[in-house]
Amino acid sequence: MLTKRQNMVETMKGGRPDRFVKGYEALALVMTPFALSNMRPVKGAPPLKNKWGVTFCFPDNAPGPFPVHDAEHVVIKDIEHWRDYVTVPDPVMPAEAWEETIRQVEAIDRNEYFVAPFVAPGVFEQSHYLLEIANCLTAFYTNPDELHEIYDMITEFELRYAEDICRHIKPDALFHHDDWGSQTSSFISPAMFEEFLLPCYKQIYGYYKSQGVECIVHHSDSYGENLVPYMVEMGMDVWQGAMSTNNIPKILADYGGKLTIMGGIDNGKVDREDWTRDLIRKETFRACREYGTKYYIPCTTMGDPTSIFPGVYEAVMEEIDNASAEMFPSGAAGA
Repeated sequence: MLTKRQNMVETMKGGRPDRFVKGYEALALVMTPFALSNMRPVKGAPPLKNKWGVTFCFPDNAPGPFPVHDAEHVVIKDIEHWRDYVTVPDPVMPAEAWEETIRQVEAIDRNEYFVAPFVAPGVFEQSHYLLEIANCLTAFYTNPDELHEIYDMITEFELRYAEDICRHIKPDALFHHDDWGSQTSSFISPAMFEEFLLPCYKQIYGYYKSQGVECIVHHSDSYGENLVPYMVEMGMDVWQGAMSTNNIPKILADYGGKLTIMGGIDNGKVDREDWTRDLIRKETFRACREYGTKYYIPCTTMGDPTSIFPGVYEAVMEEIDNASAEMFPSGAAGA
């Protein structure tokens, strides 16, 4: 039987996987010292300011933390003078800060798993964390020069961060967040994406690939099929979070072998307070039957191997086992 990593590789290249990859099972996600030092609030706790100066809160009734963007807390109050407001943190951590992370990584079986640092937020998310989302989207039209400068600044930060990561843990994969759309559209047009964000990611993902990273997994739980050509061009290998609102069968037919889809099981459909095993079984089997066994990894669209409501992610993984038993000749349930 193939290891989890080998099975994911076979799936990505359209080879001979012996079962479905179950969500994140082949990715050993690693939190970096910088990420661990960059404060985020816990649910119900008071707001916290991170190293970029962005204030986050995590209300009791929210699924996750959100930036606070009232007039007092928004970081960039005037984009034409953005340098007056932004202090870029140093992502390079001292050697002693890496010691525990290195010990954890050394314990990972790289034949079984990809060692994959978890990097978030991405370039676009960081820009709207600093600017506020409406201000950021407006700036694509009103202040393109300043926005290009901001993206250059974020890219330089990411490249320094990447260098520190690769120096210390030599990752096999990268798990990188950056949400690029809503359920039904991208936040910006493909032309704007090509102008503003594609150059950033060609540099960032190109650097990781130059350092031996085999697999770039990018999370965007959204619509994004209009951006797929740029995903391929920037070096993405796996689009994690692709919602069912995308024409996933067409993406797989057109780009299979160049891009693998990991998602298709929308959290909005299954990750709910009134979830049932029957609901999860139907949605998981729908996705597996509709999208097939090559270039597709069944997974919820959430950006980590968890769920908002307890038990949902685990139930989806169990139903993927059941789908494997039906759809693979070996019937590799429980693998």
